[in-house]
Amino acid sequence: MASVQTLASGSGADSHLESNNLKPTKLGGNVSGLSETPKQAIDTHGNVFNVPDYTIKDILSAIPKHCYERRLLQSLGYVARDIIAMTIIGNIGYRYIPLVESTAVRFVLWSVYSYLLGLFGFGLWILAHECGHGAFSDYGWVNDLVGWVLHSYLLVPYFSWKFSHSKHHKATGHLTRDMVFIPYTKQEYLEMKKANSIAELTEETPIYTFLVLLFQQLGGLHLYLTTNATGQPHPDHSFIGRSHFNPSSPIFDAKDYWYIVLSDIGMLTTFTVVYLWSKYFSIWSAFINWFIPFLWVNHWLVFVTFLQHTDPTMPHYDAEEWTFAKGAAATIDRNFGFVGQHIFHDIIETHVLHHYVSRIPFYNAREATEAIKKVMKNHYRYDGENMWLSLWKVMRSCQFVEGENGVRMFRNTNGIGVKPREDTKN
Repeated sequence: MASVQTLASGSGADSHLESNNLKPTKLGGNVSGLSETPKQAIDTHGNVFNVPDYTIKDILSAIPKHCYERRLLQSLGYVARDIIAMTIIGNIGYRYIPLVESTAVRFVLWSVYSYLLGLFGFGLWILAHECGHGAFSDYGWVNDLVGWVLHSYLLVPYFSWKFSHSKHHKATGHLTRDMVFIPYTKQEYLEMKKANSIAELTEETPIYTFLVLLFQQLGGLHLYLTTNATGQPHPDHSFIGRSHFNPSSPIFDAKDYWYIVLSDIGMLTTFTVVYLWSKYFSIWSAFINWFIPFLWVNHWLVFVTFLQHTDPTMPHYDAEEWTFAKGAAATIDRNFGFVGQHIFHDIIETHVLHHYVSRIPFYNAREATEAIKKVMKNHYRYDGENMWLSLWKVMRSCQFVEGENGVRMFRNTNGIGVKPREDTKN
């Protein structure tokens, strides 16, 4: 098929500026001019947030040129490694776990088995994500073929995700143009509470937070894909009308139509394969080897992306204040230890860099991250706290954003950190 990777590869800073005929501007101002004094805001913790004042050119100039090199054989080697790991786990576990006599022990072993398959399954998801950005190789058709196969297997519509994800990169942190994890404004939050009496009665309780968290982690991905939940509202379209599976969705451009159809074909192919799998082997085989790991992949995707773009220190911007560079800086790197570095391909640890230049392959991202840290200085966000603890804290503290100078910071009604300007309980 013809390469489409250039449609998404423009999510890096340099491509974004070229495509819009813009020159790098100071982050404190807008694209039409510079601001002498960067704006400030107060984050959830009560700390002063200063809008960065370095330029995109400073960021790009700091990155060594060899970091942009994409090596096809190395990328394919990681795909092979993850598939081989899943095959080894499958062969050993599926052969020997049934021999264990204790039901309780078998349950534990099957749980560990599906968990491990889910880890490497998400590793494959990340490699397909690399394909969508054109970071996998220099060959567009290879990127699209590998990405389409891997994402389809994991029930993600490859081209649909690729196109909407590209728009997310081009508008990160923009309240009206970003594509995912868009926070409520204070007014929207109040309106949501009025429309949901249960939420109004229970929102401050930890059990409510837990239930929302559980729903988000298990069903958040496909709720987003099916209804565009947490994306832009598009009120003139129905849930299905704005779905990632609808070729006519307002999420996409008219030229994307047949690629969305191809994404849907990939999904239908996976459903067919899983049906035949359960028919010719067993339902249990398909369940434990594909469905449960698939749920884990869903969880990891929401877990990772939510924490990359939601944090008490993180700003969001109104349209008149937003620039590409500000949005790219409104992300955070975290630490997931051995799993994050060696199985999740550093997607957690190098995400700030990824939003500046998404064409850099993950195996060069750590070096490039160290380079941009020297430019970003205290504007570089990193949190080494246990990510499970961070997930709970973020869910409790980041309910909506407010601000009057175009820079909005997270607030909550749970009494955590800085209080909203007005009593949002009324």
